[in-house]
Amino acid sequence: MRSTLPAFNEVWQRQFRSGVLKQIQCFPPESTFLIGCSGGMDSMLLLHLMSDLFPKKIRAIYIDHQLQSVSADWGQFVSDQCAALNVPCIVEAVEVQEGNLEHQARNARYQAYSKYLKANEILVLAHHQQDQAETLILRLLSGAGVHGLAAMKQLDVREQLTIWRPLLDISREQICQWSAQLNVQNIEDPTNLDTYYDRAWCRHELWPMLQKRYPKMQQALSRTSYLMQDAEDILLDVLQQDLNDCGSATELDLTELSLLSTARQRQLLSAWMKGQDTYRPSFEMVQRLLHEVIESKSDAQAALHWNQFYYLRYQQKLFRLSAAEYLAEKNESNIAEQTLCLQLNQRIEILSGNYVAETATIGLSASLLGKKLNLVMRQGGEKIHLYGRVGAWPLKKAIQEAQIFPWQRHRIQILSIDNVMLGVFTPKGFWLAQSEYCEVGGWQPNLIS
Repeated sequence: MRSTLPAFNEVWQRQFRSGVLKQIQCFPPESTFLIGCSGGMDSMLLLHLMSDLFPKKIRAIYIDHQLQSVSADWGQFVSDQCAALNVPCIVEAVEVQEGNLEHQARNARYQAYSKYLKANEILVLAHHQQDQAETLILRLLSGAGVHGLAAMKQLDVREQLTIWRPLLDISREQICQWSAQLNVQNIEDPTNLDTYYDRAWCRHELWPMLQKRYPKMQQALSRTSYLMQDAEDILLDVLQQDLNDCGSATELDLTELSLLSTARQRQLLSAWMKGQDTYRPSFEMVQRLLHEVIESKSDAQAALHWNQFYYLRYQQKLFRLSAAEYLAEKNESNIAEQTLCLQLNQRIEILSGNYVAETATIGLSASLLGKKLNLVMRQGGEKIHLYGRVGAWPLKKAIQEAQIFPWQRHRIQILSIDNVMLGVFTPKGFWLAQSEYCEVGGWQPNLIS
């Protein structure tokens, strides 16, 4: 693989080529590359380098955030440059949601990347050494921990995509010189000069002042990010062991959690709340989870809402619920009385789950098949005589004994005919009630999901 690019600096070019060849050994041989091109100097240089090193194995994508009147023209510029290099190009317009503009634009951009990435295709981005240093500074000022200060990885393998940043060890000065020598054309985004935005402020206001005092700051901060990545890898090993000991992605055992040191508790809760999201919660949010939920009174039913999830405690466990699951009671609790008319092997979809009517050793009489059965919501105060048990007892007590979570109890429904209770549908299955309709060789609804 011999380069046709002129050598603006033989040492830099040799180091870059050697680094790239070493890095691609991590990829499967069939890997191809999707280059994120904004039209700026960094991404356009990367486009030229990749087209030289990996012809026929690359595509480019330009994301039009539609935030500036000329953004479509920039997309055409990128498309034209790709055509000159025989590189296929995608131009994708996206809608940026309201909120923090930089954060929402990034979310829209990565959603578009994920939309177009093929199997075995690597997303290649043009972040360089100064980008890395700026990221570290901004995260430090926002109060980030080890995970945030690890900043960007050169090879970032995620659940849905793999990101490669081959320019991450290259300085902006080197990029400018190389681009000038190769006569790489690019556009200038005026927002990059607008110090209203944090990164532009960091680059144009803070950076010159710090660099004047610390000339080697860029390299030092880049080195710090690599050290933080090492620390993060070690921390992740500890976190994974702690998670295995304490629970799963949706629940934690508070007794096991209490055995950990305060620092390990805090780190585990932070990583657990993050889940598959990009960012961890703030330090203050983790503290709120500790004080408002975990340390609350056992009967307080406290809940914390963060990032579309609700966190709440039940007995000695901490649960992470989706907003849809937690708020379902408000949406489902007023369902009117229903009528069921069942046959054997018929599937039933109700609040507590999906059931199928099947024959059983002891069950409901076959005479009930095809008849109209009433299905009503539990109101509270009901009593049930469970088949095989002596006497009737409060349904509430049976629910507590079965450890049905409070946020699932609104799904409990009572099956009856002519005011005779036949049984109760619960998230843990159908409970057969003692009645004149019980018989050997009858049938029961069985929970399948």
